[in-house]
Amino acid sequence: MTFRNDVRRGVAILADDLTSAGDGAAPFRQAGHGARILLAPEAEVPRYAAEVSAVDLGSRVLDEEAAALRTWRAARRFAGCELLFKTVDSTLRGHVAAEVRAAWAGSRRQAVVIAPAFPAEGRVTVEGVQYVRGVPVHESDYARDPAHPVRCSDLAVLFPEAVLTGPDRAAELPELIGNGGLIVYSAAADGDLDRLVAAVPCLDDVLWVGSPGLAAALARRCARAPGSAASLPAPARRPLIVVGSTSPASRRQLAKLRAGVEVQGVTVSVDPVQALETLRGLTAPILTLQTPDERHTPQTAHVLARSQATVVQALAEDHTVDALVITGGETAATVLQPLGATGIDLLDEPEPGVVRGTLIGRLPLPVLIKAGGFGDDALLVRLCDLIRRRLDPGAHA
Repeated sequence: MTFRNDVRRGVAILADDLTSAGDGAAPFRQAGHGARILLAPEAEVPRYAAEVSAVDLGSRVLDEEAAALRTWRAARRFAGCELLFKTVDSTLRGHVAAEVRAAWAGSRRQAVVIAPAFPAEGRVTVEGVQYVRGVPVHESDYARDPAHPVRCSDLAVLFPEAVLTGPDRAAELPELIGNGGLIVYSAAADGDLDRLVAAVPCLDDVLWVGSPGLAAALARRCARAPGSAASLPAPARRPLIVVGSTSPASRRQLAKLRAGVEVQGVTVSVDPVQALETLRGLTAPILTLQTPDERHTPQTAHVLARSQATVVQALAEDHTVDALVITGGETAATVLQPLGATGIDLLDEPEPGVVRGTLIGRLPLPVLIKAGGFGDDALLVRLCDLIRRRLDPGAHA
């Protein structure tokens, strides 16, 4: 790595939800760094808990003012890190502009580089406009997200003060960064993001803002010599698949999984008792717990997530299940809180948008967490296979 300051204080990733924290940290774990997701309340989070610390700020569910304040405080706390990365959703959900400006103010960095492309999942930036598989994000399914609908695809509108650039002008980046200010970088392939990172002489001059695509490019530049391989968790005897995301991709994945003969499950309501009693009476080796298929208001979604959390806590504490596969960042954060988990020790990223690790706390369960809109229809089938068998961590990459 190349930094202006020779003092090494690790990598900090500031995320607005749990899946973003995992997506940001996983490439660094794969590049040879120890990495953790931190779930502890803000006041209890140590500055340097691991070589790579990804903090779930939970700011996406807050109002804009509260989200900006929480982000600013976190950026101030981690300003001394050698690499500071602020995640944004690759579909621009959440309080993108407010949080980026707050993180910059708290970070004391000379400039901000925003590169939200995630080419592996079809999310690209063309002349400052964000697309999902060829469709501007404000015209995609994400425009109809009940909790965080996307209204704008154009980063030049979100950041009118920004300088727009791209891979054909990467050589200009040192001068642009030296001038200070906010830079939006367009990218349509992983190589475009690699050119961005390679063009910046000192990584700690910049507050880096992006999605898993940029995180992976930074991790490739900061790769370490491989050390001893992390030990794999024991194969799960009976995993529980928890689906709270209502994205069409997640629902197709769940339908594909539930078509299997080894899978049984229930749909939770606002009262968790019936779902819990039903799951305890099932005999299949794979259990599923889902919210209703229809999209919910944020208030209803929160109540249903709390109901899921009650069921998961009971099944984990009485050892009915011994591993978790969770879809949706807000669902994961809500479900893990009653289990007493303060973080997740990351093992690897078996597929784009999926992280694997072990809970830190009184119930050290193996866990796989998947962002709601990622993956093909067979993804949950593969993840169940992965968590039930002792496989090489890269076997499903």
